[in-house]
Amino acid sequence: HEDPKSPISESYRSLRTSLMFREDKESTQTILVSSSGPGEGKTTTVANLAITYANMGKKTILLDADLRKPVIHKMFNLKKNFGLSNFITDSSIELDQIIFSSSIKNLDLLTCGVVPPNPSELLDSKEMNELVEKLKLKYDVVLFDSPPLIAVTDAMILKKYCDKFILVVRASGTQKGALDRVLVGFDQLK
Repeated sequence: HEDPKSPISESYRSLRTSLMFREDKESTQTILVSSSGPGEGKTTTVANLAITYANMGKKTILLDADLRKPVIHKMFNLKKNFGLSNFITDSSIELDQIIFSSSIKNLDLLTCGVVPPNPSELLDSKEMNELVEKLKLKYDVVLFDSPPLIAVTDAMILKKYCDKFILVVRASGTQKGALDRVLVGFDQLK
């Protein structure tokens, strides 16, 4: 967003284009981004990918589904106290109450809300499923930031709501054993 002509910006546009024009022609409306461990760049990747979709004119929402150590609110200078977890646990909250506009045209944000004691259960709830369906009707692209795969099951749960999944791997940073375990876990899901 700050330097749209940089090689890094072009790399994120290339990632977006790859997702849009894959040979399998599957829908690419909902995208989950995760990594095997913390600090590998998943939140940076999902935020920049959201910006590239918004800059393209796609009505985009970035959902902070990391209900354990959320970061999206910090990146966009928002408060996290009211968002996803509140909506799932309180049926009186309307969707428009938890969606925040960003300074970037076409990009809305849904922060994590209060960090709950039971993130996996909230993400696997009927209310979460209904939320995703509502977001799909309202937005062209729905992007999910999630916790790392190696520590908790949240990203595996979120995967069922998504058309595409991006696994972020950090060169010289991702532990090979952790990545192997994640890949074996995905094989077992098939």
